Amino acid sequence: MSTCPVPQPRGTMARRLLPRGAAALATRLAAATLVATAAAAVASAQSAPAGTARPRAVSDTSVFAPLVLPTPNESRSGSGAPGAKYWQNRADYTLAATLDTAAKLVKGELTLRYTNRSPDTLRFMWLQVEQNAFRSRSLNSYIFPEESRFGARGFEGGYTFSKLDQLVASAKGGAPKRSPLARRMNETMMKVDFAEPLAPGRTAVLDMAWTFPVPEHGADRMGRDGALYEIAQWFPRAAVYDDVRGWNIEPYLGQGEFYLDYGDYNLAITVPSGYIVAATGALQNAREVLTPTQIARHAVAAKSDTVIRLITADELANGSARLRTTGMMTWRFSAKNVRDAVWAASPDFQWDASSWKGIMAYAYYRPSAAVNWHDAADQSRMSIIEYSERWFQYPWPHISAVEGPISGMEYPMIAMENISNDIYDLYNVITHEIGHMWFPMIVGSNERSYMWQDEGFNTFINTFSEGRRYPERGDQLARAAEERRMVEQYMVQGVDKPVDINPDRINPALLGEAAYVKPSVGLQLLRQEILGPEAFDDAFRTYIARWAYKHPTPADFFRTMEDVSGRRLDWFWRQWFVENARFDQSVDSVVTRTKGDTTFVGVLYGNRERGVLPVRARFTFSDGTTQDYVYPAEVWSTNSRQYVREYAFVRKQLVHLELDPEQRLLDVDRKNNSWGTKRITP
Repeated sequence: MSTCPVPQPRGTMARRLLPRGAAALATRLAAATLVATAAAAVASAQSAPAGTARPRAVSDTSVFAPLVLPTPNESRSGSGAPGAKYWQNRADYTLAATLDTAAKLVKGELTLRYTNRSPDTLRFMWLQVEQNAFRSRSLNSYIFPEESRFGARGFEGGYTFSKLDQLVASAKGGAPKRSPLARRMNETMMKVDFAEPLAPGRTAVLDMAWTFPVPEHGADRMGRDGALYEIAQWFPRAAVYDDVRGWNIEPYLGQGEFYLDYGDYNLAITVPSGYIVAATGALQNAREVLTPTQIARHAVAAKSDTVIRLITADELANGSARLRTTGMMTWRFSAKNVRDAVWAASPDFQWDASSWKGIMAYAYYRPSAAVNWHDAADQSRMSIIEYSERWFQYPWPHISAVEGPISGMEYPMIAMENISNDIYDLYNVITHEIGHMWFPMIVGSNERSYMWQDEGFNTFINTFSEGRRYPERGDQLARAAEERRMVEQYMVQGVDKPVDINPDRINPALLGEAAYVKPSVGLQLLRQEILGPEAFDDAFRTYIARWAYKHPTPADFFRTMEDVSGRRLDWFWRQWFVENARFDQSVDSVVTRTKGDTTFVGVLYGNRERGVLPVRARFTFSDGTTQDYVYPAEVWSTNSRQYVREYAFVRKQLVHLELDPEQRLLDVDRKNNSWGTKRITP
């Protein structure tokens, strides 16, 4: 609901129409407050020792002061849209991996084509090498306890490189020259010096080979469980060089996730022949790795809105699920315009499929997880439908939910989840990880610096999906209210954190509230109480469309929401995302006077914390009827502590006034939200 004031009820008049006595009543209420405030200020000044300097004028420190954002330029416009000369670099990969299940080792090779679209000549580049987080004495090991979610758990890992060359084109047009490159490790980042400067518009081709042991618990981002492998952060990935920071060199510690450029990927995954592989990208060689029965079933699933069992538990048990069971087999995949590529492999995967508008929805799971996971392909399909219909069309050929030891992690076209407690719990995780296909897989924000721009936005859109799938557990508004109460309790206890903070600096116990739930609640407030659903949805969809496959900053989001909604929101961004404001509205004073059949009421509303929100007031009368008034948050802009309103009610006697009776807002002290009798007998 928009927070524009509701129409005045019959019998309520503007101040200029009030009888002189009633108008004076409300005027005295406001005047008394102003006089008291002024008198206190004068008394304070007069009581100062002789010669004490008067208070000096200061700049605007109100929550309503203009929020200082980066100056618009040719890359990022003042409207929040990419500028006329926006640029970002590109990274295209040809990747090969061999899984050694005896040694629990991955052998990898890649050819990286890195294209410099920046206006700068680059003499080196940084690569992300996250497996180095599992080395002894890594920064990760000093920050996160060994047995914690992001700890190494005693595992000794890391990359071992056997080749790191640049292929430099020959001036005479012959075969490219192979130049070994100088490199320097810095935790989970590796600096590589180009063989020659990379000018704007030019492409460098790097050729690498490496190995790494697969951790059992890869900081809950990847790992293995028996014969099942979920492989991510498995190859050196180009760090982002952007117009905001140059090279983004923040190390991978665990809580802060990833920031990557877009490109095309070709994968060749070689595994024992009995294994089934799920991966980013479309399978290119189905006839070489699938049985004729599986191929036929897949063709049916490609046109089906119900789940088709491509590989069943019985077929796994009797051996008919495998094309062959000896030697090694290579699965080939291709993905266009994505920011990463991962894969999972197991000899025990059941495989289900469904589809929507040509997009495949897959589920891969072991028989031990079937009690919940039999529904996972359909849950994946509904997630794609919900987010596509409401926000932005899903652009890739499939979405795959993969069961394994990872509690919940997202990659392009892949969502990793564990077995879960029941179908409701499973859907909450599946639809959350699939929601990440929009944030940050489509809208490529910097997760390592601004975690809330993907986790918080995703948590927000999840409430729509969860409410749609299982309304018996609460509709979207009920789920939003649950999140709001959670954040309110954090505020009451004084343990909430600012949203716009580097994720690796957040206490792990508070990460869910600060990076997930609190930004989601902020978006819910913005949608329901400040902008209204129509304006918010228009602006949010525009933000996604503007920044699809690009790299937005928080300022780009703030500006786009204002540009499209038509509302300046400096105060909201400051209090909810930048600062750590709390909220406490109150009914400070109520004065009533009756003349004839009309009751005149003057109300002094109070705001006792820095944060401001709309005013939602409910008046209850002696006959049991009620009247609601809603005022936008901007009513606090000239006086953020007090707000006076006057009312006239014909043939009505006011007995109770309450702020936010439905608890649609946040308030750290609701004991001061009401006036008058609480129990009304009609």
